[in-house]
Amino acid sequence: MIEALRVAVAEHQATIGLVVLGLMFLGFVLERFPATVVAILGTCAFLFLGILSGKDLFSVFSNPAPVTIGAMFILSGALLRTGTLDAIANRIIARAQQHPRLALVEMFVGVYVASAFLNNTPVVVVMIPIMMKLAGALGLSAKRLLMPLSFVAILGGTTTLIGTSTNLLVAAVADANGLDRFGIFTITPVGLVAGVAGVTALLYIARRFLPDEAPNQIALSQEHRGFLSEVRIVKDGTLVGKPVGEVPFLKRANVKLVGLKRGATLRRTGIADEVLEAGDLLVLRLELAELLSLRENRNVVIGLTAGHDDIAHDSEEIVEAMIAPSHPAIGRRLIEIPFLSALRVRILGVARFRKTPGPDLPNARIQAVDRVLVTGPADQIEQMYANPHLYGVGSTTEREFRRSKAPLAIGALLAVVLLAAFNIMDIGVAAIIGVGFILVTRCIDADEAWDSIDGNVLVLIFAMLAVGLALENSGSVALIVGELTPLLRDVPPWALVIATYVVAGLLTEIITNNAVAILVTPLVIALARELGVDPYPLVIAVMFAASASFATPIGYQTNTLVYAAGNYRFADFLRAGIPMMLVVGAATCAAIALLV
Repeated sequence: MIEALRVAVAEHQATIGLVVLGLMFLGFVLERFPATVVAILGTCAFLFLGILSGKDLFSVFSNPAPVTIGAMFILSGALLRTGTLDAIANRIIARAQQHPRLALVEMFVGVYVASAFLNNTPVVVVMIPIMMKLAGALGLSAKRLLMPLSFVAILGGTTTLIGTSTNLLVAAVADANGLDRFGIFTITPVGLVAGVAGVTALLYIARRFLPDEAPNQIALSQEHRGFLSEVRIVKDGTLVGKPVGEVPFLKRANVKLVGLKRGATLRRTGIADEVLEAGDLLVLRLELAELLSLRENRNVVIGLTAGHDDIAHDSEEIVEAMIAPSHPAIGRRLIEIPFLSALRVRILGVARFRKTPGPDLPNARIQAVDRVLVTGPADQIEQMYANPHLYGVGSTTEREFRRSKAPLAIGALLAVVLLAAFNIMDIGVAAIIGVGFILVTRCIDADEAWDSIDGNVLVLIFAMLAVGLALENSGSVALIVGELTPLLRDVPPWALVIATYVVAGLLTEIITNNAVAILVTPLVIALARELGVDPYPLVIAVMFAASASFATPIGYQTNTLVYAAGNYRFADFLRAGIPMMLVVGAATCAAIALLV
């Protein structure tokens, strides 16, 4: 019985491979399970049927593309950790205060360039709150800007080989199929044409097809996500005698000055020119990463204590805790909270959902579900865990910026790009060396480096590489090519490019882009060889179509990010994305036909 089943599978494995592929495609579309799970189940099916051997399965782990992609994730994570992207955002916000529209143009240019050399997902993550603030400065709805942010990041990512994981993946599959290796700027001419066409179309589409709600509606809901804190100016610090408006950390986008407290007087306006004195208190609202970074500033003492100013900085632990509704101090001032006087700890800040406590840190009256950030010696912090009136006491997952390491992280990325661009070193090897450099120089800690890798992406890639190998081994690819060849025998090369782009582009809108890249690339290479045409234009068409996902929020990661942040409807992406697909697709196919 089993032997007969094996014989039947062997005789019809090409057809069986297509059936498995069809079921996987259905799984991708229905989304009952994550794409990674569907890909793994497909791999298991091929293993169970004997179409894919164990040796074949493990051979996919020697593919350099996933390793290179993981290394680029870590390099992008180092730029986030060192505050490089944050510093760029700060400059944009500073410019926006004087020239909002010019700052908007500069921001989109910056996103485009950054996405060409970094993974565009973290770029969009960083820029979403910045875009919301710009929307407020321009009097626009954030919905008019967030979707263009994603689209520009996608266009930037298609400009170089390392701009997206899809580009690297297609290049690796092409290399495995015997094509010459792609250089880091091989696709740049086509990418620039597509970028210019896409941005030009976006100027019209953003005005005509994007929702126009009340200005700053979304931004207001995001405005109060930070912590209220305060810093005391130390006597021997460099800030004494300096105007408030010239304090460096107050110029950062995610730090807002609430007021200046001198003695018992709290001033909220007209303080930019006020000269700081020792003992002055600056009341701030700032994001958690900035709050933690300020602890390293020796010119200020941050937070609130009950007279315990002798806490050793190097022995401190930091935890977050939520005030329980049963807390006996609800409604009282923060300075009166019991554990502050009972323990040698310092409250660094307090946060409240969609509101800012106040008027300052000691006089903020606590409410249920407020979050407090507390630091102190380990033995003191340990006692907080037993407090029944504090929920979720635990170490904060946020880290302070390591801004002094930013030149090292930038240099590592530039070195990787230059080594690959001048063919001095393979891009994967250069990226791994770059990762080693940023780890040893402490631009990013090892645990953060591994956390910056999107495991879902890598697992999906490995699983789909195994599926692609199974389809090739089973003869499914040859079967498809055999059926298509007579139909396409007399089709001119430029029409083949268009057909490839359309098929890959439509598939990308409904299933994950990396899956499309792995499945379609070997198919078009085999088809091109059978037809006797150059496979490179078709491979490049797959590379661009698999990334240029505009019409749905599920086709590309950055679309999904802004879909949630901007509270868009699915139809919003259809209205704006379909014209983008048509314009970018036409420009890309024309550029491939003329330039490749």
